[in-house]
Amino acid sequence: QVQLVESGGGLVQAGGSLRLSCAASGRTASSYAMGWFRQAPGKEREFVAAISWSGSSTLHADSVKGRFTISRDNAKNTVFLQMNSLKPEDTAVYYCAASALGASGQSSRYEYWGQGTQVTVSS
Repeated sequence: QVQLVESGGGLVQAGGSLRLSCAASGRTASSYAMGWFRQAPGKEREFVAAISWSGSSTLHADSVKGRFTISRDNAKNTVFLQMNSLKPEDTAVYYCAASALGASGQSSRYEYWGQGTQVTVSS
């Protein structure tokens, strides 16, 4: 069992930055690939970024490439999402998730999910 708690969301102006954190607990948390997804009001949940358990492999959605960076610190069982050059269309609830099946952009491959953190970007 893996428990995930996100933090770091908030209100920011367009062009600003935020850093999201996802703290994982559980004996084998560091052995899971981790992903970030987001869901805006009235829209389906979409993939943002993913990272392998070792951190050696990452994936980023085209919509965030060059602006967002996923990373992890296994010693602290924490995954980060650095978000720069934020746009109003980045406004959403951001969720982190854990997968034993490897880093992927498919939400169905993730077994554990956090409660989400709200990110609001004003224009």
